[in-house]
Amino acid sequence: MFDHIGILLHQPLPGRAAHLEMAPENRIESLRIETPEQIAHARKAAVLILLYEINGEIYTTFIKRTTYDGVHSGQIAFPGGRHEQTDANLIDTALREAEEEVGIMRHDVTVLGSLSQLYIPPSNFLILPVVGSIGCIPNFVLQTSEVDGILQVSLKELFNEENRSVTTITSKEYGTFQAPCYIINDEIIWGATAMVINEFKQVMIG
Repeated sequence: MFDHIGILLHQPLPGRAAHLEMAPENRIESLRIETPEQIAHARKAAVLILLYEINGEIYTTFIKRTTYDGVHSGQIAFPGGRHEQTDANLIDTALREAEEEVGIMRHDVTVLGSLSQLYIPPSNFLILPVVGSIGCIPNFVLQTSEVDGILQVSLKELFNEENRSVTTITSKEYGTFQAPCYIINDEIIWGATAMVINEFKQVMIG
């Protein structure tokens, strides 16, 4: 099952076209005109799309970030964070961050591949979504200083078009704007995470 996902991830990826479909309205133009200079000066980061099986269904896990004075406060996201000098590469970053944030031991994860990198202007991060699997239902241990809770979602539910919607977002940086989103268990998933989900969905089911 997971081997097939690895094969799909090593085919040509939909990339920006998939990202644009779930981009907030204030991000669409910036995605189209972003420059190599922006990318070159961005801070590197990685997230982990962790896959595992429950009762024959493939699940993944999101974290709900704690409330803090920052652009990603309280948001639903994949476990992940910034690249550190001690990380061998961005895959190592994703595994380390998942271990720190939700207690997934990096040696238990089989890396299947990665999706397209995505630039996030508000925080000046260029993130690499890494996809990995684990052979059991995870025993999560949360880093409560950064993680307020977790959301376990089956891919069937995540990819269900009925859970796709549009929401109104208000932020200090950009004011009020409309953003495509996924609504799962009354939680709104938007922004970069929704854009990554859409690319993963297109890889998985076209």
